[in-house]
Amino acid sequence: MVDLWLVRSIFLTVVICSAVAVKPFGLSDWWAAGLMGAVFGAAILVSEVRLRQVSLKRLLGAAVGSLLGIVGALSMGLLLNISGAFPRPTLSFLQVALLLVMTYVGLVLGASKGDLLNLAALGGLFGAEKSGGKRSCKILDTSVIIDGRIADICETGFLDGLIVIPQFVLRELQLVADSGDSLKRNRGRRGLDVLQRVQKMSNLEIQIVEEDYPHIREVDMKLIELGKRMDGKIITNDFNLNKVAQLHGVEVLNINELTNALKPVVLPGEVMRVFILKEGKEYNQGVAYLDDGTMVVVDNAKRMISKTIDVSVTSVLQTTAGKMIFGRYDERMQQTPPTSGPERGTGAADRHEHRGRDRDRTETAVAHER
Repeated sequence: MVDLWLVRSIFLTVVICSAVAVKPFGLSDWWAAGLMGAVFGAAILVSEVRLRQVSLKRLLGAAVGSLLGIVGALSMGLLLNISGAFPRPTLSFLQVALLLVMTYVGLVLGASKGDLLNLAALGGLFGAEKSGGKRSCKILDTSVIIDGRIADICETGFLDGLIVIPQFVLRELQLVADSGDSLKRNRGRRGLDVLQRVQKMSNLEIQIVEEDYPHIREVDMKLIELGKRMDGKIITNDFNLNKVAQLHGVEVLNINELTNALKPVVLPGEVMRVFILKEGKEYNQGVAYLDDGTMVVVDNAKRMISKTIDVSVTSVLQTTAGKMIFGRYDERMQQTPPTSGPERGTGAADRHEHRGRDRDRTETAVAHER
């Protein structure tokens, strides 16, 4: 970054010195020529900074559109010249005006439609752009920032490349942090702490993008549009955003799906040791939780509440909310007397139960804010 700014400074200095030496447009004062050179050089640097943020598709679309505009303007100017309907001064003005207007219109329309180009179909250098020439980009959603698990995942090294944090997501997070509700305020502040933690990780490149879409009100749709423009993946734990983004062709990394995929595999007939935490909904049922928060529903275990017992797995149910394990308690399969007290899981079970509730409340709060 320092070298880039050094090159820009040298370029601006050269442009100013050249303008002072040449004195364009008949300028006699050196300071006026230097000021014109500074304005010209600054305009070039601003254009260079803006072009660095534009995708290759939009650049190609703008180039093709401006080229077509120039060809159209020259053709119309030639027809006007042949017709002889206008005197020479008027004809020159019309030709210049047509050239400027049609070039500008072609550039703007070409850039806006550039995202529709399929560069992979061209093969060669353009075909490799999506697979290897472009860095992997992940865009963070507000819900996944407040959730907090994204920081733990980043620390493990499973996420690499560019992590993008949109400015409109930061604004939404700040609104939650400034809420009058203490619960929402604490969640918003926790989200800001998570972002600070992620920014300090040396293995990640964090970029805050200023691009916004004023004509779109919903933050979810803004994330989808940004995902299309940057050809990136959205990281979220919002179920609705996951489905809508997939309909728009934007890839999504769902933290909840990752958590469900990492839960241990349990087969019917296996014996597992659990701590019965509370009574189930059905008759004579007890409920336990594994260390990862998975609910275990045990038949014939109502009287074993607050005890650690061995249960036989009867079935496993996979739902959109996660995995549920059903088991049965049989006194004859107990190797040791059931133990009571918090030695095997009261704290762990409570902790994971509250963690699951906190995640549900986080998703509900973010959805309500939107």
